Amino acid sequence: MMIEWHADNWMALALHFASLSMLGVGGAVTTLPEMHRYLVDQQHWLDDATFASSVALAQAAPGPNVLFVALMGWNVGLNASGGLQAGPWAWWVGVLTGLLALFSILLPSSAFTFWITQWAHHNRELRSVRAFKAGMSPMVIGLMVATGWLLQSAHDDFAHHWPLWGVTLVTAGIVWTTRTHLLWLLAAGALLGILGWV
Repeated sequence: MMIEWHADNWMALALHFASLSMLGVGGAVTTLPEMHRYLVDQQHWLDDATFASSVALAQAAPGPNVLFVALMGWNVGLNASGGLQAGPWAWWVGVLTGLLALFSILLPSSAFTFWITQWAHHNRELRSVRAFKAGMSPMVIGLMVATGWLLQSAHDDFAHHWPLWGVTLVTAGIVWTTRTHLLWLLAAGALLGILGWV
């Protein structure tokens, strides 16, 4: 897929991904519909198949799930420079466009988070900061419980899945009563799964 690319498209891509960075509550994957609208429907820089394969490949690869943004940038850069058959120049344009997209979506929210965390720590005695923290705790706990409830719906037959429910209850008890690191509990759960016990 060959696209028409102008110098101002670099800035348009960077600004769009930077704005999505500030909207990506829950991770960059929550902005996928808007990325699709912009890259595929509006700008025609990617087609549906390339967009979908970028997401699928990044989700299957080890590492952070935000890698799909770099793959989309890579594909936009390749399309702008003539595709893989155009040689090393196209590869470099793909790499640069991928890095532009990745840094555009990572830097604004990371800088904002760093700044607001520093500010909140410095002003931790303010009533508004304490109220915000106190209000966030039940919300985060509620979201975690809702996520757990949603995930357990696949295993709601207690008679059949009682070992899984038992492991869940024991793990919750260990988390609440000890300082055992979560990675040890995850490793234990993985081992029980490998052995076929849950």
